[in-house]
Amino acid sequence: MQAPADSTGLVDDCFYVLDGDTIFSLFIPPIELPHSGPLTDADFFEIADSLGVEAAAIKAVVEIETGRTRAGFHSEGHPLVNFDLGLFRRAAARRRVSLAGQAQAHPEVFAPLNIRRYGSQQAAHQARLDGAMAIDSIAAIEATFWGMFQIGGFNWQLAGATSHEDFVRRVSRSEYDQLVLFANFIRNTGLLKHLRSKNWSAFAKLYNGPGYAARGYHTRMAAAYNRYKRTMNRP
Repeated sequence: MQAPADSTGLVDDCFYVLDGDTIFSLFIPPIELPHSGPLTDADFFEIADSLGVEAAAIKAVVEIETGRTRAGFHSEGHPLVNFDLGLFRRAAARRRVSLAGQAQAHPEVFAPLNIRRYGSQQAAHQARLDGAMAIDSIAAIEATFWGMFQIGGFNWQLAGATSHEDFVRRVSRSEYDQLVLFANFIRNTGLLKHLRSKNWSAFAKLYNGPGYAARGYHTRMAAAYNRYKRTMNRP
């Protein structure tokens, strides 16, 4: 069941069933018009306004998740990826996919990340992901963190995608698609209120995990927000 978009035209609300429970969620519908290239401040302000947050707060999340690159892609058509072998093993087990013998067939998946062989960290992660996709694409997607916001593939539905494949298609299409997926995700996971109030500790704990403080996610995010607050101008 799906209701029509609200008066802004930016948000759809719908119901879906997850593990037997009916969940009500809000999604920004995918934009099918071409939207390529790096994100602009206008893009950040557009989505920030739809969420009721500050554009500088969203941009601060990008800085923490992407580092100095501030980019959602490591090469044409290939979003930033972070493949997690432990997650892959668990996802494969849930799907009753045997990994016996796969280390011989796809050694790149199970060996330590080999930056030297592939030339860069991202190329090495891509090689592991490609090998895992050949074993089981669903487990591989769910075991990978994607794009400039590093959304886990296991959260494809909360990010507003219609399937695993739709999630990968959209995150691989443009940084704007990645921004919309992020907006959907924080709207549907309780993170939005923390981004609105700029409670960086609460946001980082849910978004980055319990080890956030040791990595300084909350303080780095706060510093990035303060910097962007001064420098970002509404178009």
